[in-house]
Formats: sequence, C-alpha cells, structure tokens
Amino acid sequence: MESLMSNFTFRALWTPELIIGLVILSCVYSLLINRWRKHFKNAEPVKLRQKLYFALFTIALYLGWGSPLYIAGHFMITLHMTQMVFAYFVAVPLFLLSMPKWFLKAIFDKLSKVRYSKALLFVWNPITAIFLFNGLFSFYHVPFMFDTLMQAPALHSLFQYGLFFSSLLMWWFMIQPLPSYAYLSDLRRILYIFLNGLMITPACALIIFAPSAMYQTYTDPAIWGNAMAYCLPAGSSLPYELFSGPNSFSFLESRMDQQLAGVLMKIMQEIIYGITIGYVFKQWITKEKQQDGELTISDIPQKLRTE
Repeated sequence: MESLMSNFTFRALWTPELIIGLVILSCVYSLLINRWRKHFKNAEPVKLRQKLYFALFTIALYLGWGSPLYIAGHFMITLHMTQMVFAYFVAVPLFLLSMPKWFLKAIFDKLSKVRYSKALLFVWNPITAIFLFNGLFSFYHVPFMFDTLMQAPALHSLFQYGLFFSSLLMWWFMIQPLPSYAYLSDLRRILYIFLNGLMITPACALIIFAPSAMYQTYTDPAIWGNAMAYCLPAGSSLPYELFSGPNSFSFLESRMDQQLAGVLMKIMQEIIYGITIGYVFKQWITKEKQQDGELTISDIPQKLRTE
C-alpha cells in the first residue's frame, strides 16, 4: 500500500468524483425518505436497517468502482475481481434492500403508463435477467475483451454500467423487494439462485484452470502501460518498477494470481448466494407461519362462540 501512496496522486487513488457522486446520491436518498415522502401514496417511515443498507451500499460501490482498489486492480486480477464482488454481488442487493416499497411501487406505476412499457416488461423478467448478467460477466472475462476494455476507459465505464443494470435486474428476482411486480414463488426463487450460481461457474472455471496467464494486462508491460496511463494525469511517468521486478506490487506469479481470482469469485459468489437463500427461506417460513397460525378466540365466528 505504501508503494501505491508514493507513486500515485490523490485523485488516482481515492476517486474523489465518485465520492462526490455518492454523497449527492445519499442526499437525494435522505430527502426522499424524509421531506419528499409525503408526496408518495401510502408512504411509511423507512426502517433504520434500510438506512444502514443504503450506507453500506455506498461503501461497497465505492470499493467496487473507486478507492485504492481501482489502482491496485491494475496490478493484480485478484484485486480486480474483489472489486467486482463489491460492485455486483454486495452493493446491488444492499441497494435494493434499502429502497422503500412505496417508492418502488410509484416508479413501476409510472412506468406502466409509458408508451413502450411492454418492451420494458420483456426485459424485466427472470429469464432475460439471468442470461444478461451471466452472459455479460462471462463475456467480460474473455481475454481479448478484458484487455480491450482495460485500455478503453469509456468502453470500460459503459460496460460497468451494463453489468450494474443487469446485476440489478438479476438481484430483483432473488430478493424481490416488491413482490407484486415480477413475482416468483419462494421455491422458484431458491432454484433461480442455484441456477445463477451454476451459470457463473464456466467463467470462473476458465480463469482457474487455464494452463497459463490469459490476460495481457497483467503480463505485458506495454498493454499494462496503456491501461494504467488513463489512471494518471497527462505527462506522468508510469511506475514500471511496480509492475515487475523486486519492487513489484504483486506478490503472486501471474497464473497463480489469476487462479486465486477465479477461486475468490466462486467462493464469494457461493457465500453471498447462500446467504440469499437463507434470506428467502426465512421469508418463506414466516409466510407459512402466518398462514398456519394458531387459532385464537378472535378467529372463532361470533355465532359459534354464543352457542
């Protein structure tokens, strides 16, 4: 970490523009759940845990799209993969859990009146969601695509937004923050989570079991230099001594780093999906208890009580 601090500027390390964006987003969220709440039908006070979820969402997204991890992810694909875990497997579900139902319902009510709402409903379905996210994720990790995107910041940012939207779509059907829209039964939700875990496996297996390091961003100084140049102010000299040699930032050989990245993604995905299954199962049990609750005297018809 000290080598990063001494070789990169504050802007390159801490991504202040992302911090400003997240602060603005937090202010909008605060206004929404407080001052603007009265403008929404059947709006209720937001629970403390939802506010905590939103705070954790901003932290996770910052770690995924900015922070020193962004620079470090140019030296080790394991750290780059850690960013992806934070951005698409931690931040997105926290964001959905933080959103009040009355706000989500208002959005869908508005969208249902839009002229092309049927096209939106075609996109907003579980089949599209599962293939879109896992397809984009797998495509991103094709070596040629990965190296191209790392050297094209505009395309890389566009692809990130696409991954975020597709992740939002996928997580919607797993968490189901508004069950009345695009509903799946609890059993189908659990099967859906299992299927998502299976579909991401080939990309992880490709990374883990490749016979050699696949990504030139982490093996070719010229490609790495092109990717890193966009992280530094114009005219800055690239710290090639951190890329290779005795002072290299990476403490792992390239192929081992790649294997660790694939293992990390698969393990973290399994843990997070496992927690989500527990969340769905808990909701399922709660609903079953509500439906099969104990009979009380208030449940007995008045006529029977007087006979």
